[in-house]
Amino acid sequence: MTSTYWTDVASPLGPLLLTAAPDGALTSLSVPGQKGGRVVRDDWRQDPGPFREVGEQLAAYFAGELKEFRLTWRTDGSVFREKVWAALDDIPYGSTVTYGEIAARIGAPRAAVRAVGGAIGANPLLVVRPCHRVIGADGTLTGYAGGLERKVRLLTHEGVL
Repeated sequence: MTSTYWTDVASPLGPLLLTAAPDGALTSLSVPGQKGGRVVRDDWRQDPGPFREVGEQLAAYFAGELKEFRLTWRTDGSVFREKVWAALDDIPYGSTVTYGEIAARIGAPRAAVRAVGGAIGANPLLVVRPCHRVIGADGTLTGYAGGLERKVRLLTHEGVL
């Protein structure tokens, strides 16, 4: 019995690889060439069925009609990573925060900014869990697992740039 379903969804960022658990909870959203992104395995089952809702919401987001995703997802990270990822969910559409602000939001010391950056870089749910909205303290667009070009596209789409 398979434990992972997958499908590809077309987007302005290129094809998105979506994976889900048997209950339909989204477990990852990757872009081609993503650092740490998922790749299809032989034991996964290709089935677009579990992804109907996420596909509709992604289409609405890229059409400028949706600003907040309402999806069921399940991620598997350390307690620290899960705290960081949950903080990403609170960054409003069309705005940005710094890595230091994320550290402060989760109660981590200022010295934890690098660890926060590492957790953000390991976010398995690009686009829907908006790590693209996190920028450097000086306002620069720093790393993005999906590539800086995609980060620029997403922030431009949201009216930040």
